[in-house]
Amino acid sequence: MRGLKLIGIALGGMLAASGAFAQGKTWTTVKIATEGAYAPWNFTAPGGKLEGYEIDLANELCKRMKVTCEIVSQDWDGIIPALNAGKYDAIMAGMNVTDKRKEVIQFSRPYGGEPASFGIEKSSPLAKLPHNGERFDLTKDEATAQKAIDEIKPMLKGKTIGVQVSTIHSNFLDKYLKDTITIREYKTTEQHDLDLLAGRVDGIFASGSAIRATFEKPDFKDYAMTGPRFSGGVFGTGVAVGLRKQDNDLKKLFDDAIASVVADGTLKTLSMKWFKSDITPQS
Repeated sequence: MRGLKLIGIALGGMLAASGAFAQGKTWTTVKIATEGAYAPWNFTAPGGKLEGYEIDLANELCKRMKVTCEIVSQDWDGIIPALNAGKYDAIMAGMNVTDKRKEVIQFSRPYGGEPASFGIEKSSPLAKLPHNGERFDLTKDEATAQKAIDEIKPMLKGKTIGVQVSTIHSNFLDKYLKDTITIREYKTTEQHDLDLLAGRVDGIFASGSAIRATFEKPDFKDYAMTGPRFSGGVFGTGVAVGLRKQDNDLKKLFDDAIASVVADGTLKTLSMKWFKSDITPQS
């Protein structure tokens, strides 16, 4: 995701009742990429069908945008380059808005977000990490968040923590804890979940929603979230639709549709269905 060069494409920039015009064409079909391996945001169900919060939301947004929705799966580590190469038109894959990503793509208004934390076996010494369940915002008060990080370091020292590669979560560990822990990166969260179950890592670090979804499975009944919950700073400003920089009219379609599902409570309904909590962004 670093140092990518955007493809220069002229933008038509025209809106109509039937959709938006870009590059001389009407947006009648919008192809959306998702990872398909990040439950409950998006995942591949038995039989190969894509399901999850973002799948339901994408279909609802496309209905309100009056376009045909085509959702495809794409490996996480190539998801932004493939967008800019024209393989699809948008990304809905639990992707947080960060300054680094904004260098190469643009984003819609956010449609969700949740703090990150650690997942461990209940019998692990890490179950007693300080500030369990407390939230710290690295944007609003980095000094207080840094103090909490310093307080958990002694217990984390020498431990191996699994995290998905090229994510805000790996960025956090690299920035704040690389001198304390061994960071083991994985292509998907599913892979680090399995290594946690097998005892090959001492813990995982991910979005609280992803950890909860994993720990609801029978195999993970002896596992729990622990320690502080972090947001802001390297975690960005929420999860949103990723778009090519030149597709401003498509961004407007998504922005308006997201505003609509927030206003009428549809986003809250989908949040409660998939997360059992309301992750609607707070304005």
